[in-house]
Amino acid sequence: MNLNWHYRMWNELTRDELYACLVLRIEVFVIEQCCPYMDTDDKDKSSDHLFCTDATGKVLAYLRIVHPGISFTECSIGRVVNHSSIRGTGIGRELMRRGIHAIEQKWGASAVRISAQLYLQQFYESFGFVKCSEIYDEDGLPHIQMLRPLGA
Repeated sequence: MNLNWHYRMWNELTRDELYACLVLRIEVFVIEQCCPYMDTDDKDKSSDHLFCTDATGKVLAYLRIVHPGISFTECSIGRVVNHSSIRGTGIGRELMRRGIHAIEQKWGASAVRISAQLYLQQFYESFGFVKCSEIYDEDGLPHIQMLRPLGA
């Protein structure tokens, strides 16, 4: 599969790129997961956006890197999402690898905190994240905070 990877700060996103990223987020988080919530928030404007597109420009995978001090003291990765057509292909792993690398390039070696859906705990553990909270409800879905310590 021929993929094109894109890393954009908020002010670098084109309208079409932003629209395509939001469509994927809504398709998965709101419609597929039956979770009616306000996906867009002011954190998008204080984030960098990593996504991949296919040859037609369709966004297949996306995550946002929220700058330190916005969601948590540390950088955080959120809105990690893959289109249903590419799940199980390893693109999600590549997305996370690239996201962590982008953080290291911009902020150096730093801790990263996430609010993870509980069912993805093992996936995030494979990147060095460690559970650091009890289970909590976020928009009707069980979540946990996880921290990837400095130097992990």
